[in-house]
Amino acid sequence: MRGDPGTDRLTVDLPRSRVHTEFAASDLAERKAELATSVAVVIPALNEEATVGRVVEVLQATLVDTHNLIDELVVVDADSTDRTAERARAAGAHVVRQSSILPEAGPARGKGEALWKGLAATSGDLVVFIDADIHDIGAQFVVGLLGPLLTDPDVAFTKATYDRPLIVDGDTRDVGGGRVTELMARPLITTFWPQLAWLAQPLSGEYAGRRALFESLPFVCGYGVELGLLVDIAERHGAEAITQVDLGRRTHDHQSLDALGRMAAEILHTALVRLQAHDRMVVTDPLATALPQPVRDAAGMLTMVEHEVTHEERPPLNEWRATH
Repeated sequence: MRGDPGTDRLTVDLPRSRVHTEFAASDLAERKAELATSVAVVIPALNEEATVGRVVEVLQATLVDTHNLIDELVVVDADSTDRTAERARAAGAHVVRQSSILPEAGPARGKGEALWKGLAATSGDLVVFIDADIHDIGAQFVVGLLGPLLTDPDVAFTKATYDRPLIVDGDTRDVGGGRVTELMARPLITTFWPQLAWLAQPLSGEYAGRRALFESLPFVCGYGVELGLLVDIAERHGAEAITQVDLGRRTHDHQSLDALGRMAAEILHTALVRLQAHDRMVVTDPLATALPQPVRDAAGMLTMVEHEVTHEERPPLNEWRATH
């Protein structure tokens, strides 16, 4: 940590951080073959027909057909009502409907559920999770995350960071994306898990790890999944098991402020559950299951509409399999 002359800012060094340009797909493919390691890429998707095809197409062309770096390219269709599955399948992915994976586990909702089911539906030694809504997808989203895992046996988990532009009414601003990250996630992490404060994008949907690690971790079913995984890895294996990889830039569609509020509430729930589980906080009352949000009705009158906010988790996959 060092001070910036003439300001009140402190510059914090980024430990265990890499840049995607350090790695080449051809080199990693050779390394993968030497290690006799397999790679699965899991893409959770819910009504992403506008972008999922392009995401799959790029990864298929560059990292399956050209370099043989990916062995399984799987889209977990979270029971979409649009043509997500059709577009993904046409682009080359193996598409699996979320509800068809481990049906005996019963249904659950949320992004984390799709990730847990995707983990169960694949067998790769290394697992890469990639979101389906990336506009500027490139091979670096997989190459960068795999690089440290294939070249450093001490790395168990890689987490993406990138610049996040904000698109407002068709106008793209270079900064301003990641509002929940800056307003909720990073303040929580800095306060309660300062050993993770160096992670620039703790909620990024792109990350990778060793299968043994992922199968030993619980998965929060909703939007708290990224925070839950980070905190659990740090608590169980230490922050030194994590490497951050700069992927450059990520552009995607943005959710409404109301939707972001609900996302933030789920992340807060995840943090409170983790703090209580680690004996760092006592929650005496049940967590609220509804978030009231203000809206105006057709007559212009202000009213409150409640949205369900719950916390549900899937157990570690290896534990679930042992009992089923």
